[in-house]
Formats: sequence, C-alpha cells, structure tokens
Amino acid sequence: MFRRLREKAKDSKGFTLIELMIVVAIIGILAAIAIPQFMTYKAKAYNSAALSDLHNLRLELEGYTATWDSYPN
Repeated sequence: MFRRLREKAKDSKGFTLIELMIVVAIIGILAAIAIPQFMTYKAKAYNSAALSDLHNLRLELEGYTATWDSYPN
C-alpha cells in the first residue's frame, strides 16, 4: 500500500491545495505589512514636495522684494 502511494507521489505533477493555500497566506501577510509602509512613504513624499514648493515661493518673493522694494499685492 505504501509502495503504491510513493510511486503515485513520484508521478504526480503540480501543487497540492494545501501548498497553494500556504503561498496565498504568505503573500497576504507580506501585502498587509507592505501596504501601510507604502502609504507612509507616499505621505512623506507629499510633505517633502510641499515644503520644497514653499521654499521656492519664499525665494521668488524675496527676489521680487529685492527688485521692486515692496511685496506683491
């Protein structure tokens, strides 16, 4: 009986349902960890872009003030 099972196991190709379920669970766990990290990085990039835009606006206002001796209306 065990001999038949071993021979059948050698001839079988593909994955079992348990193996596929384990792989899906591992991918789900990795996604649950990665998605919040991605959102954090996205928020940090948005904040950095906003700070850069504010810095550029300050430089433009300083240049305008230096040229015209007043702030724009």
